[in-house]
Amino acid sequence: MSPKFGTSGLRGLVVDLTPDLVADYTRAFLAACPVGTGLYVGRDLRASSRDLAEVVIAAARAEGVGVTDCGAVPTPALAMASMTGGAAAVMVTGSHIPADRNGLKFYVPGGEIDKADEAAILAALGRKAAGLDATRRFDGGVGGDWAARYLRAFGRVLDGMRVGVWAHSAVSRDLLVTCLAAMGADAAVFGASDTFIPVDTEAVPAAVRADFLRWSQGLDAIVSTDGDGDRPLVADGTGRIVPGDVLGQICAGLLGADTVVTTVSANTG
Repeated sequence: MSPKFGTSGLRGLVVDLTPDLVADYTRAFLAACPVGTGLYVGRDLRASSRDLAEVVIAAARAEGVGVTDCGAVPTPALAMASMTGGAAAVMVTGSHIPADRNGLKFYVPGGEIDKADEAAILAALGRKAAGLDATRRFDGGVGGDWAARYLRAFGRVLDGMRVGVWAHSAVSRDLLVTCLAAMGADAAVFGASDTFIPVDTEAVPAAVRADFLRWSQGLDAIVSTDGDGDRPLVADGTGRIVPGDVLGQICAGLLGADTVVTTVSANTG
């Protein structure tokens, strides 16, 4: 399929996401949208994501935009870091789609791009590279800052609980364990994979549901996310998955509806 672009970003088959195409969209984004203090770049754990991130970084530096390379981090962690730093961001991820596909998610300093940004980016395609050489730095603390935010918000609310983590190939998997431990839980990790597994949190396969029922023995809950860590997956102590619409209502009840709406709209977790 030919790569498709919209407000959720650019997505397509990896073989069609050529360096020229990715660089073109990166240049168009930087030319058409506010950049603020620079560009933050993150990626998921797909085999193709590291190379695509390098293309984005090189294209941005050639446009004279300083880059903060955040490495492999969850999308909401990258968004939080870039918004805090007053910068734009590009997340290299295909979210929950198969491993032979990938994509780019674009963020302006205030959050995700909107329809007006989308039109402006499309209109700016085809620009020539400026040939500059801006700075690049690495920030390995973005994920830790994101995890610390949850500890500040909730404290040790999970003391005495045993929580399973379906690790699969989620870029958030280690941070989930860190967060759970910081909140007092004993975390048990299941199903880690070095090969990318596409996970749609609203369409969990029957085989995985069966695994959850088996893993749930002795657990109070099981948690996970999709590949780039911006969609939660939760099962109760019996291994039954809590649907997203029900989970949203639970969060609204715990935090207050205004808090949930603000958090979701900012896409920071």
